Amino acid sequence: MKTVKVELTEKENDLIQAIRNYRKSYIFASPEMIFYIEKLFTELMDGEE
Repeated sequence: MKTVKVELTEKENDLIQAIRNYRKSYIFASPEMIFYIEKLFTELMDGEE
């Protein structure tokens, strides 16, 4: 696996970490976790920083 370094906003980093945590525990993931991921994604897509 190749590693790439990029600069992220705090919200982008939060989204990536939330997705990683979801993937690690998807069987036990709470609805709140899914809601949080969707909320962050929507905010990023809408340009809300």
